[in-house]
Amino acid sequence: MTDLERRLGVPDAVLIGLGSMLGAGVFVVFAPAAAAAGGAGLLPALVLAGLIAYCNASSSARLAARYPESGGTYVYGRERLGPFAGFLAGWGFVVGKTASCAAMALTIGAYLWPGQARLVAVLAVLAVTAVNLRGIGKTATATKVLVAVVLAVLALVAVAGLVGGDAQLDRLSDPGGSGRGVLTAAGLLFFAFAGYARIATLGEEVREPERTIPRAVPLALGVVLAIYLVLAVVSLAVLGADRLAGSAAPLADVVTAAGLPGLAWVVRAGATVAVTGVLLSLLAGVGRTLLAMARRRDLPGVLAAVHPRRRVPHRAELAVAAVVILVVLPGDVRHAIGFSSCTVLVYYAITNAAALTLGREPARRLPVQALALLGLVGCLLLAANLPLTSVVAGFAVLAVGAVGYAVRQRHA
Repeated sequence: MTDLERRLGVPDAVLIGLGSMLGAGVFVVFAPAAAAAGGAGLLPALVLAGLIAYCNASSSARLAARYPESGGTYVYGRERLGPFAGFLAGWGFVVGKTASCAAMALTIGAYLWPGQARLVAVLAVLAVTAVNLRGIGKTATATKVLVAVVLAVLALVAVAGLVGGDAQLDRLSDPGGSGRGVLTAAGLLFFAFAGYARIATLGEEVREPERTIPRAVPLALGVVLAIYLVLAVVSLAVLGADRLAGSAAPLADVVTAAGLPGLAWVVRAGATVAVTGVLLSLLAGVGRTLLAMARRRDLPGVLAAVHPRRRVPHRAELAVAAVVILVVLPGDVRHAIGFSSCTVLVYYAITNAAALTLGREPARRLPVQALALLGLVGCLLLAANLPLTSVVAGFAVLAVGAVGYAVRQRHA
């Protein structure tokens, strides 16, 4: 028996989306985004990334309601655009999110024990995998706890920065960055929003997916965008663009600048919790995409197994954990973010292309076809404007997957 069990309602799905997104943007990508765009460009870049993410969310929700099974755009691409498009989406998601998992694990190590960051990263992967293997219900429960802790820490940072910090709103207009800095920063910041797809990749475990997914995805995305905007304003107003760009732990620096250096350890602990939540849901999402690809023999069929009692794709999740550990050993956080953003933006470009084939839906207030087209163009534009090394590495790995697919099809 290889079917998963439907256990998740709207609140659970929203919390998994929040757990997937909160942490990556606030604790990892604000600094390189500020370096690319400067103070004047960071907020527009954040809004642009959120807009493209909303377009993608709209397309993902429509497709997930039509095809409520694990796999996300791997399934949608196969059904709407053909097997190759589905494979390319699945391959891009798996390799990109594997890099994301490695980046998150390394971030945990850097915050908890900088001197032994890789060892801590490996232990974090093993611990999170153990939670996921106990079942999606355990994943949702753990995510609730993580989200509550993270929201409390982020609220502390915002209040401390506004009340006790040397906040100056004119710092929001600090120049800086390159000529295309806003697009580069938006591409990097998109990494922080990509977690909403975890709701769609868990589509086979959501109750009433045609109703739950379209509600949960935009709700989770809207909450996260509002939180990011508040914290971006506070960070820029307190630190300024230059200091933010060079900071390894910007939110801890905000608290320190507010005259509360003793609370910096609270922020570091909160960062660890936040990133653990991201890693928890990332590993679950990649495992379920491997399950979907293995079911259709785009990956070895042995990965299609579902645990008879826990109802989780245990072999796929163990395989993902093993690869992430291998990537962690020589990995670099910032390079992993750029590489992941490139391949995931291609993944969402395929999502929007698939949504365009659904046709118009007169009952909807928003022009869903226009959103899908805007999402498609936006994804390709942001991917092309990422740092050159990220673009080259991302498209090279996608090309390797495409060649492998063609060879396998020819032999078949």
